[in-house]
Amino acid sequence: MNDTPEIRTRFAPSPTGFLHIGGVRTTLYNWLFARHHGGRFVLRIEDTDEVRSTVDSVTAILDSIRWLGLDWDEGPLDLEREQGDFGSYYQMRRLPLYQEQVRKLLQEGKAYPCYCTREETEVVRQAAKEKGEPRPEDPCRRLTEAKRREHEAAGRKPAVRFIMPDEGETVVDDLIRGQVRFENKLQQDLVIQKTTGGPTYNFACVCDDHAMRISHVIRGDEHLSNMPAQARIYEALGWQPPLFAHLSMIMGPDGTKLSKRHGATSVLEYRDMGFLPEALRNYLALLGWATSDSRQIFTPEDLISAFDLPGCQKNPATFDPAKLSWMNGEYMRALEPAEIVRRAEPFLQRAGLIPQPAGPALESLAALEREKFKLLSDVPARTDFFYRETEATDKARKVLAAPEAKAVLEGLAGLLEPFAPFTEKPLEECIRRFCAERALKAGQVFHPLRAAVSGRTDGPTLFLMLELMGRETVIARLRKTAARLA
Repeated sequence: MNDTPEIRTRFAPSPTGFLHIGGVRTTLYNWLFARHHGGRFVLRIEDTDEVRSTVDSVTAILDSIRWLGLDWDEGPLDLEREQGDFGSYYQMRRLPLYQEQVRKLLQEGKAYPCYCTREETEVVRQAAKEKGEPRPEDPCRRLTEAKRREHEAAGRKPAVRFIMPDEGETVVDDLIRGQVRFENKLQQDLVIQKTTGGPTYNFACVCDDHAMRISHVIRGDEHLSNMPAQARIYEALGWQPPLFAHLSMIMGPDGTKLSKRHGATSVLEYRDMGFLPEALRNYLALLGWATSDSRQIFTPEDLISAFDLPGCQKNPATFDPAKLSWMNGEYMRALEPAEIVRRAEPFLQRAGLIPQPAGPALESLAALEREKFKLLSDVPARTDFFYRETEATDKARKVLAAPEAKAVLEGLAGLLEPFAPFTEKPLEECIRRFCAERALKAGQVFHPLRAAVSGRTDGPTLFLMLELMGRETVIARLRKTAARLA
């Protein structure tokens, strides 16, 4: 156990792309664990991939975590500003720290300079593979001083490799998986410093987790294979490692590892689709963790209170977009109409409904349709026809193609133009009398009426919809649709 009593977790993304679902779940679990135990959550940017790391990715990662409502106690505030006592929280600004530890390992004979090119290393690996050797020995591990000077005279810049044991096992205690054993003979000497002088991931994260006093490393199971090297580096530097917990893999609905082919994987894509951050948090918390009573819906406070590592599972979790949409709908229905409109403002603006055109209040429409909303993007999609004519759906056109549709619409226009009061209950009574007088079934009147005024075959309660649309709009659309049918 780390020698500090304070719980300190971290999320340490590489800024080489957008934050995806797996990374979001890791962020969430670290944040929940820290908040549950009254600890601190650290955000660190692992930008040691000089080629692929970008400032746009850093910005997207910060924006994603902020949108999810996962605040961090230490880490970057933006590309320049940081907060916390253990900075910098950008790895490339911490190079002297890594280089100092590399020098120490070199001096103690626990690491060595490697002058091999990538091509030379591949030749050695292929030769070992052909001989059936599980681990090729790096030619530079036992390089003479004369040969080193020869390489340096030729202008070769060395990487630095950490010496892994040749025999025995490296045993790691994992808080989710229990004791995990690795055969040392299968582990190659690890590059810990590149020819550029920068650290590799496995070395930098060990140095930073120690320097930042991280007590628990909670991360995806793809990092389990890094444990032998990291555990040995901790040992070589004389540092007490943190406790480790490797989360289950996330699979797509088809049973393969979750990827872009299963739909959106970036957090910001889910935001732009209209998901609520609290719904996404709730859903992702259940991807590999559960309570004893299999509870599904949590308030943010309840989620913090309930979450702990013993509830995490070893078996892969399946990402189900349909369940996520259902859960988002549950959260949407729990919002007040005014809050739905506030949250949906970006979608309403893009649809031209903010500033609001003449017509019923958006809040009243949100109240009317709330039970049918699954996404924030549904708000304009299910209310825009109140403010403007929209193209009729295929189903609506089929309804309007009925032989009696034209006469029904003309008859309703004439009936309703002078009718008062133009409110829900009187309108229903009036139109039902119209059906009876013409010996028409309700569907023969109600369906073309809805299709004519809204352009669709589903929607809010018909007569309240007419009331909210108003006499002028309803009559104009009835007459216009009837004229088109002629």
